[in-house]
Amino acid sequence: MQPHAWQLKTQTLQWQERPLVMGVLNVTPDSFSDGGSYLDPEAALDRALELEAEGADILDLGGESTRPGATLISPEVELSRILPVLQRLVGRIKIPISIDTWKSPVAVTALKEGAEIINDVSAGRWAPLLWPTVAQHRAGYVLMHAQNQPATMQDAPEYIDPAAEIADFLGKFLARAEENGIALESIVCDPGFGFGKTLSHNLALLRDLETFRVLRRPLLVGLSRKSFLKLIGGSESLAITNELAHLWATARGAAIWRVHDVPAALRTARLAGVFGRGADMI
Repeated sequence: MQPHAWQLKTQTLQWQERPLVMGVLNVTPDSFSDGGSYLDPEAALDRALELEAEGADILDLGGESTRPGATLISPEVELSRILPVLQRLVGRIKIPISIDTWKSPVAVTALKEGAEIINDVSAGRWAPLLWPTVAQHRAGYVLMHAQNQPATMQDAPEYIDPAAEIADFLGKFLARAEENGIALESIVCDPGFGFGKTLSHNLALLRDLETFRVLRRPLLVGLSRKSFLKLIGGSESLAITNELAHLWATARGAAIWRVHDVPAALRTARLAGVFGRGADMI
């Protein structure tokens, strides 16, 4: 059995027995889960090092909230939030750093400062220069589906078959990204749970996650603390509901989890490995 691989800017991530865990660090005042907690760069640095110590395989640093209804900010504001943290982290953290952005000026600066991955909620649609930037730096890239921008993405989203339609979308944009110079081995795909999807859409997407195997790329899922999981199990049971959803997703092909609670996710990921799902994570 060959290990799975993701080619980043200066290294290759390889894994086999369990899904990778991407720890979230938002340096924003308004993110849905941890907004306002790590605005101070030193606090953010401490949190990043804590996530690494807890066992995160990747750190995902974000300076703009993309929760439903969020207002977009300028690249200058976004950089003012992430750059002081990124500069403190480089040389002190061993795991690769992902930048959660869709803006080319932010991506350019972050990649020059040591980031390895661009995590793009827009699939390259909102900033024409983003793909050339990623290609030029040979960075790792997360290609994600979202229906419209955050301010309007929950305005009556419609699908007939969510998994099939989103897999078709990702397949088309995967081909376009490659045509624009991004190597396929540098791309992972994310169906975008909660980004322009209702409760029924998210449940259908989770149920039919095996549909995305047709893409032949590792699949990243962002299920952590999503509101549809609260609706299923209740807020008081969100932690266990989240880990059950992670296990379900991995049994159907998810290879990378984007999470807020790294210790819990890592325990579940190791359990997934014990269950032998690693062979199917593609």
